[in-house]
Amino acid sequence: MSTPPFRADHVGSYLRPAALKEARAKRQAGEIDAAALRAVEDHEIAAVVRRQEEVGLKAVSDGEFRRAWWHFDFFDALVGADIVEIDHGIQFQGTQTKAQGIALTGPIDFANHPFLDHFRYLASQASALPKLTIPSPSVMHFRQSDAGIRGVYGDIDAYYDDLAKLYIKAMGAFYDAGCRYLQLDDTVWAYLCSEKELAGARERGHDTDRIVSDYVRTLNRVLAAKPADMTVAMHVCRGNFRSTWISEGGYEPVAEALFGGVDVDGYFLEFDSDRAGGFEPLRYIPKGDKKVVLGLITSKSGELESPDAIKRRIDAASTFVGGDQLCLSTQCGFASTEEGNLLSEAEQWAKLATVVAIAGDVWG
Repeated sequence: MSTPPFRADHVGSYLRPAALKEARAKRQAGEIDAAALRAVEDHEIAAVVRRQEEVGLKAVSDGEFRRAWWHFDFFDALVGADIVEIDHGIQFQGTQTKAQGIALTGPIDFANHPFLDHFRYLASQASALPKLTIPSPSVMHFRQSDAGIRGVYGDIDAYYDDLAKLYIKAMGAFYDAGCRYLQLDDTVWAYLCSEKELAGARERGHDTDRIVSDYVRTLNRVLAAKPADMTVAMHVCRGNFRSTWISEGGYEPVAEALFGGVDVDGYFLEFDSDRAGGFEPLRYIPKGDKKVVLGLITSKSGELESPDAIKRRIDAASTFVGGDQLCLSTQCGFASTEEGNLLSEAEQWAKLATVVAIAGDVWG
């Protein structure tokens, strides 16, 4: 494939090398300054870019090495939003994240965002296509309370209007910086398949009867402004922190709206365990150019999957969506937060080599 997503692709985050973890700890303790940390980050990003290219990936990320979280770092740098300390972290199976959340301080906007320089540095180091990952607008809404939003906006529709404008502005700024492959990480769609997570959303004041239509409308308003030569994909998973997860349940409750209604160019979909259900919801994927990247290789453990078993699952998925629209990746990144999943760097690269090898066998 000449345009992304590619037959062998990846979600974007990588285990943080020891030198990077040490530098971040020293910066937090005040032992080094921001420039010294950035020098370490630059060095380690250049190395992870080379490693991705060596393993055979056609698109490369910066590993999210400058971030603590896959989502909060992006939100924290927006106008009108801050990351704040809260009572408890996000609850995963048997563990919690750091106790942080999003709070609005005023109307939201995108301006002078550090991710622009982060992307420019990635592009300067890459021979392959540089890929940028950011959280989806749906995530920003879902992780807040409607009461907090109304405290700033008064009206939820006014918030959605600004949210769409913010992402249109961000997409245009990243495009002008040279980005042609943008990934929206959107765990919310998987959470909407979980009764437990829906109950939590209702506790935050969200109107779960209209939330799906609100998200489709907001996303499509952003995507309507996408430049013709820019690919925007969406990644959906059920949570990824220290090799654990949040939600369970197949895609069926949201499949028609998500696969048939959201105008992205492709989907990265978790399918590495029974938590994600079967392939039947893929029947809503329109025939044509829209791609489905099957997340059949787990990033939560180091054990390598059987290539023959993965090939059989690809064949099973092709019953519901054309094989020419399918690609392969891990189900998520290897370090959605800086803590990382419970496997080694050697196992991480072996996973990606397996993705590339299987894709080569299946699609040539």
